[in-house]
Amino acid sequence: MEKDTEVAIVGGGIAGLILAISLHQIGIKSRIYESVTELLPLGAGINLLPHAVRELEELGLLPALDRVGIRTQDASYYNHHGQLIYREIVGQAAGYKWPQFSIHRGDLQMLLLEAAKERLGDDVIVTNHKFVGYDQDANSVTSHFVNRDGEPLPSVRSSVMIGCDGIYSVLRGLLYPDEGEPKYSGYTIWRGVTPFKPFLSGADTIRAGWMPVGKIMIYPIRNNIDDEGNQLMNFVATQIRPKPDKWNFHGAAKLEDFYDAYDSWDFDWLDIKGLLKKTEKFMVYPMVDRDPLPTWTNNRITLMGDAAHPMYPRGSNGAGQTILDARFLTGAFKRHGVGAAALQEYDKERVAATGKVVLMNRANPPDTILKVVHERTGGKRFNKIEDVISQSEMEAILNDYKNVAGFQLKQLDQKPAYV
Repeated sequence: MEKDTEVAIVGGGIAGLILAISLHQIGIKSRIYESVTELLPLGAGINLLPHAVRELEELGLLPALDRVGIRTQDASYYNHHGQLIYREIVGQAAGYKWPQFSIHRGDLQMLLLEAAKERLGDDVIVTNHKFVGYDQDANSVTSHFVNRDGEPLPSVRSSVMIGCDGIYSVLRGLLYPDEGEPKYSGYTIWRGVTPFKPFLSGADTIRAGWMPVGKIMIYPIRNNIDDEGNQLMNFVATQIRPKPDKWNFHGAAKLEDFYDAYDSWDFDWLDIKGLLKKTEKFMVYPMVDRDPLPTWTNNRITLMGDAAHPMYPRGSNGAGQTILDARFLTGAFKRHGVGAAALQEYDKERVAATGKVVLMNRANPPDTILKVVHERTGGKRFNKIEDVISQSEMEAILNDYKNVAGFQLKQLDQKPAYV
């Protein structure tokens, strides 16, 4: 029986699109099956660290990233009084061969979709296909789908099938039917984007505050969006909240849901209150992850991206680790051919690597600096930051994270390309 495609990809987000483009690079045919009827530029800002940008450059996507994103220059940490705790130079300014980008997630997805269609053809992605199950034998996988009305669609036969279907992954649920719901952190996140004047270097990612006074992360994700010199500014506000009755990862919110925590903040270099008040649409998300799994793979099927390793957004690494997944698997196919042996190599490498990042994002991500300072000062102003925390202690927190996530400068320079 003839196969419909070599690699069937379930899910047309960042993972699925990067995988399809990467497979095309080495001459492997794939097709993406997506449950929605139209891919839309959803979400808000994300950061792409140098280890991920390296892989995107290998795919010739750097010019496209420059058209819609910002090359990040620094990352700064402040208390909720607006006092500078630490500033780190990042990306190429720090000596990396590859830049770091701040970008709208929707812009990234749309540029990947455009690249996939240009290189693989408009039919690379098939919409209105909700994955519901699979069968496999020694040589192939048969994936089953229904449309949005629940009506059966023709099944798809392939050599392997990759589940890139997000935190609510149907495939993960089939592999681990007793896993249960995501793990709630105790924190809720509000996101938004709005036109705003540049601040500091104009390419800085700031993190400020800590619990219980609230934390906020702000950074620009597009330049020169109007005649007034505004950037598109992204914010991520985090506060302690009870576990919600129902999970909603695309929920709408109102300013008054979270604004009070920031009403007393008064920075002389950034009008945070003005930024929040100017924002027109707000999205709310529970901060959740899942425990690392022992394996993602069953013979000719495997998981990727948020389906495999959803993590707290505390280290700017979710999209980056997803990109590394896709590139490593592509390299494994190049070495072993499209089959179970490649999936086993991918599983051995990426399950262990991403599991460490998931746990690090829980315990000691970069914003641990904020936590330490807030606890040692009792949330009060300090006279000299050196009396609270040393430069070496802060550098150790950041370097430990870079080592685990795989983007320490020397480590990355010496590491061979995935494909």
